[in-house]
Amino acid sequence: MNSFRAYLASFARYRRLPVFAALLSVAGLIGIVIGNLAIDQAAAERVHDTLDTIPHRAAGLVLGCVKTLPNGRGNLFFHYRINAAAALYQSGKVDYLIVSGDNHRDDYDEPTDMRDALVEAGVPAERIYRDYAGFRTLDSVVRAHEIFGQRELTIVSQRFHNERAIFIAREHGIDAVGFNARDVETLGGFRSRLREHLARFKTVLDVWVLDTEPRFLGREVALGDPVT
Repeated sequence: MNSFRAYLASFARYRRLPVFAALLSVAGLIGIVIGNLAIDQAAAERVHDTLDTIPHRAAGLVLGCVKTLPNGRGNLFFHYRINAAAALYQSGKVDYLIVSGDNHRDDYDEPTDMRDALVEAGVPAERIYRDYAGFRTLDSVVRAHEIFGQRELTIVSQRFHNERAIFIAREHGIDAVGFNARDVETLGGFRSRLREHLARFKTVLDVWVLDTEPRFLGREVALGDPVT
């Protein structure tokens, strides 16, 4: 009898698993919808496709990504962001550029790759500051204020990424606009936009619930000081 009761209890637990999984799925979908709505609203009328409409800011924040894909090809996300950032500087819409990305290994250095590409595109090296601790978009945006002292920013990335960064900025008291780099119309670009839905849900959790801070801060750097 006892073994039969144990069997029934076990069977009942297994029957509840699909219900629990369904509830988790619904909660996840609701979270994704809320994340998208919150970020779309925060970024409304703050993203710009042309230089004519974007206001002047002291600094542009270029969000990092890998320069070269695992297959050895150049990353179009990287290439288009560099083109947009160079155009932003050369048009006089920003005075300095902060290139913020991941440098967690000696052989992986997104900020230096961006700096070198911008110099090749005609931006003076002394106008480019490298932020080596931009491990996530949140880190890059908050550090632009905490480390580089900027309360106004022009963020440079693809539109969907700019929108998320603007949400983070506004929630941290930073007046941010976005200059949209050309989007990537490939399968990789499509996958990135799909992943963005989950990234937005995570961002809203980080900002509204978890109060997530950058992994590292450090000494302050004033724009205009010597570039290292």
